[in-house]
Amino acid sequence: MVPELRKKSRREYLAKRERDKLEELEAEIADEEYLFGEEALTGAERRELEYKRRVRDLAREYKRAGEKEKLEKSNRYYIPEETRGKKIPEREEATGGEEERMAPRDEQRRWEEERIGAASLRFGARDAARQRPPKDYDFVLEEDEMIQFVSAVQMKGTEPDKGYTRQGLKIGITPPRRVAAMSVAARVAVEMGTKLGNEVGYSIRFEDCTSERTVLKYMTDGMLLREFLTEPDLGSYSVIMVDEAHERTLHTDVLFGLIKDIARFRPQLKVLVASATLDTQRFSAFFDQAPVFRIPGRRFPVDIYYTKAPEADYLEACVVSVLQIHVTQPPGDILVFLTGQEEIEACVELLQERCRRLGSRLPELLVLPIYANLPSDMQARIFEPTPPGARKVVVATNIAETSVTIDGIVYVLDPGFCKQKSYSARTGMESLVVTPCSRASANQRAGRAGRVAPGKCFRLYTAWAFQHELEETPVPEIQRADLGSLVLLLKSLGINDLIHFDFLDPPPHETLVLALEQLYALGALNHLGELTTLGRRMAELPVEPMLAKMILASEQYGCTEEVLTVAAMLSVNNAIFYRPKDKVLHADSARLGFHLPGGDHLVLLNVYSQWVASGHSLQWCYEHFVQARSLRRARDVREQLEGLMERVEVAPSSCAGDYALVRKAITAGFFYHTARLTRGGYRTVKHQQTVFIHPNSSLFEEQPRWVLYHELVFTTKEFMRQVIEIESAWLLEVAPHYYQAKELEDASARKMPKKVGKSREELG
Repeated sequence: MVPELRKKSRREYLAKRERDKLEELEAEIADEEYLFGEEALTGAERRELEYKRRVRDLAREYKRAGEKEKLEKSNRYYIPEETRGKKIPEREEATGGEEERMAPRDEQRRWEEERIGAASLRFGARDAARQRPPKDYDFVLEEDEMIQFVSAVQMKGTEPDKGYTRQGLKIGITPPRRVAAMSVAARVAVEMGTKLGNEVGYSIRFEDCTSERTVLKYMTDGMLLREFLTEPDLGSYSVIMVDEAHERTLHTDVLFGLIKDIARFRPQLKVLVASATLDTQRFSAFFDQAPVFRIPGRRFPVDIYYTKAPEADYLEACVVSVLQIHVTQPPGDILVFLTGQEEIEACVELLQERCRRLGSRLPELLVLPIYANLPSDMQARIFEPTPPGARKVVVATNIAETSVTIDGIVYVLDPGFCKQKSYSARTGMESLVVTPCSRASANQRAGRAGRVAPGKCFRLYTAWAFQHELEETPVPEIQRADLGSLVLLLKSLGINDLIHFDFLDPPPHETLVLALEQLYALGALNHLGELTTLGRRMAELPVEPMLAKMILASEQYGCTEEVLTVAAMLSVNNAIFYRPKDKVLHADSARLGFHLPGGDHLVLLNVYSQWVASGHSLQWCYEHFVQARSLRRARDVREQLEGLMERVEVAPSSCAGDYALVRKAITAGFFYHTARLTRGGYRTVKHQQTVFIHPNSSLFEEQPRWVLYHELVFTTKEFMRQVIEIESAWLLEVAPHYYQAKELEDASARKMPKKVGKSREELG
């Protein structure tokens, strides 16, 4: 009896394996027919496709002869019929739990995933690169199918006079992050067997790796937006793909309106909006009832666990949960999501301390942080393979949601919070506030656990909170950001009626009005709201309007070289100095060595000048606790700005050490951002808002009477960042239309009247 049962189970296993093999073969044939077509295949590929078809037909006949059940529908791609002008069907609700939605198709595909995961993209063969997406980038339409679909479009278009690149047309793909544009372009160049910058290239702000031969161009959404300045109809593009549309960045939202407009009079332009967490019905309606393509992906099952009650201290809960997973769960690395550098450093310190306390009773645990301000060599450590017998814990910001894919992650800890930037139009202040993340972000985080093997996601909040307290998607950036650069760009494109521009989500009216007021005060707009000559020159520079005005004003004061350096250093976002916790005193003393009288802008100028004098030495950066990567980035930005000086007709000049001229040029651009010292501390000149100098500033202890700041940020207090000392007379000199002498009077200098007052008896 037992041998018969064994034979039966073996027959069932073989039958299942045959079904799976046939299903996989049909899916491969369907992919090639949908995506490539007969005309895009070489002779060898066409013969291979015909062979696969013959095998499929024989397998079908064998199945019909031996079995009566119907074949399961196995196509992975759902291609809908054209729905333009028709009623859109209601959005399909996802069925099943998280485990069902993320499950892989079969064991064969799982084996392929593991085999591909073992191939190194950097040193591996071309076929391995073709199958696996880059580590640095996550295609949100379910990773592997998305890259296959995009690559099909790309390869079809690269043959001469065929596909989407005939007659010299190009394909443009816009991932919103810089690292994504660079890494995906490099990978596709390897896949296509071409040098990066020839047929395949990328373009990001202050860096252009393209040529006249480029037909496949990866660029950030902001760069595509700037291309409208020189080519309003995007006539050189046949396909535009807006990737990761769910992030809803400022530039992406504007691109939606502009591309929708040009697509109406350019019917041959193909537009693809790609995302996994998108409200498809709403986007389809916005783009004139565009068809919706649903492309399933290949993920391993992910079990999701919630806490029974809310956590009082999610940082402590993260530490305890990591140690519990490390002790009780099978091998696999852990990814922890936290909100910022301070929390990450605190978590790393707590984990290391408790591991030391437990000693040899605990297997080895490698704790690795990842955040934007971390030096490159320390960031790269998270991608190194985990040593045998150890477990790796990566403590990351939300950069690990989409931009960075770390191999080996099996467990994800999600406290449910992130830092979100918001902008107050009334005070002109940016706030970086810890807020609950959206359900879309939570699902992205959970997906990180199912990349290499079945995984588990531990959410440190209740299931009820996930369903009722988290928003469906994050608030679009256009509704919580400063719109100065955006308004200047739209004005330079000839779009004057901003109120009625076709935004998917319109920005707040107050923020739009403030942006117009600021541009008028800077001289970029006239009293009719039209772009001035100065405004056109400012629009040519890919920086914020105030920085652009500062650069243009430097010509008047004869300090262009110095101001370009300051602008470049300000563009790298407070990532110049590195302050490790174990060497705080050394880092602070090294920073003090750069201080110059006048303020933080001159400190940045001094850092850059000394770095150049050292011959761009990496050792010099290590010794002075300065980020070499940030300085190299600043050098690239400066070179790009220097190249644009000729276009805006600014001649190079230097002030030869007269830093008062540099401070005057900075004041000409940032006169909006001024504060003065009063008895109660610093107050902004216009809004009378209480503000504080940031503790990292070189002027923190000096307390000058009048200061100018680069940005106002709310963290624990309303801090002014990058502060310089100015004189009140400079404000009347550079902005007489904005300031009046009465506003700038010094109350402490007023004297009592000389005439003696009358006594109480005299007054009666």
